[in-house]
Amino acid sequence: MTATLACRPLAATVGAEVGGLDAGRLARDDAVAGAVMEALEQYGVLVFRGLHLGPEDQVAFARRLGEIDYEPGHHPVRGIYRVTLDKAKNSSADYLKATFEWHMDGCTPLHGEPPQKATVLSAKQVAASGGETEFASTYAAYDLLGDEEKERLGSLHVVHTLEASQRRVHPDPAPEQLERWRKRPSSTHPLVWRRRTGRRSLVVGAHADHVVGMGTGEGRTLLAELLDRTTAPGRVYRHRWSVGDTVIWDNTGVVHRAAPYPPDSPRELLRTTVFGDEPIR
Repeated sequence: MTATLACRPLAATVGAEVGGLDAGRLARDDAVAGAVMEALEQYGVLVFRGLHLGPEDQVAFARRLGEIDYEPGHHPVRGIYRVTLDKAKNSSADYLKATFEWHMDGCTPLHGEPPQKATVLSAKQVAASGGETEFASTYAAYDLLGDEEKERLGSLHVVHTLEASQRRVHPDPAPEQLERWRKRPSSTHPLVWRRRTGRRSLVVGAHADHVVGMGTGEGRTLLAELLDRTTAPGRVYRHRWSVGDTVIWDNTGVVHRAAPYPPDSPRELLRTTVFGDEPIR
């Protein structure tokens, strides 16, 4: 049995709003989960407005998409990670400031594991100002390259580091900060990800530090230009959160970032991560 989702596109190259579903069906219907994965392949980001998906149902839904991350997430429900700048609710809140920069999750894994397949995010509290989440398709970014660019970029490899992304928001780190960042292994990935499906996407973001075999300045200029083109205004969906919204995105084909918001903001989003099963190659 298959399900059909009612999807309304939100931007030219990424995002669709899904209507006609309640939280219970999303959490428990295998056919709906299959339809969600098909729609993610097409749109990259799916928005469910006012869904009010509870933490337990969010985990149940994500489990239908694949194996999920059960690492402790500062929340009583296993499989939920609290996204908040409130250190009383998340002791790792300082690291979240790097999410104000464009990134793809999982480019600097601890043990060489593939990037996360998908991320589910639900709004419990929202910011009075700022805190929107923006998305851009890295599939579309590749498709919009010229033929000569595709050939040239297809042979390049890029080193990704935690330090590169953290320096964007902490440009003058203390020695102990720098030491913690550098304990995280760096990773080297092709700039162009060739997918099992035959599609190709760019692997870009704030974590992309330098291009292998290219001068540091030249390589960083190239990476910045590609990220700027990927996230040009006409290619971005910007989600303004309301309490009860749920958004899911294909982390392997989308870069995202949060708009800055005050450290004392009540903004709290609940995240569930679906592990990936396709290495970057």
